Amino acid sequence: MEKRELTCIGCPMGCLVTVEMEGQEVLSVSGNTCKKGEIYARKEVVDPTRIVTSTVRIEGGDKPRLSVKTKSDVPKNRIHDVMEEINRCVVTAPVHIGDVVIENAAGTGVPVIATRNVEAVLG
Repeated sequence: MEKRELTCIGCPMGCLVTVEMEGQEVLSVSGNTCKKGEIYARKEVVDPTRIVTSTVRIEGGDKPRLSVKTKSDVPKNRIHDVMEEINRCVVTAPVHIGDVVIENAAGTGVPVIATRNVEAVLG
């Protein structure tokens, strides 16, 4: 039996959670003070994922960068690939919160969306 200790990121408490596993099967989770902790720990040891946040270059806008994030979580082992695509991305203003900037980030099926408004500069 394998034991893994994690710091939970499911809520602000940051509980130290212990997961007991047999192969890929989770046998028990302890140390969490809320249900989010158990959900996070079970997922983290079997299929870890993350939301990716970053910025992209924007042309013709009232700001030099546009903040973006993945619309949902992506496999942790694909973050580097997603970031490479985000770093190559250049968009043209105007862009508004929720606009899709990248349709399918690094083939994950997850779009990258704008998280702020950037208006076009006229003239």
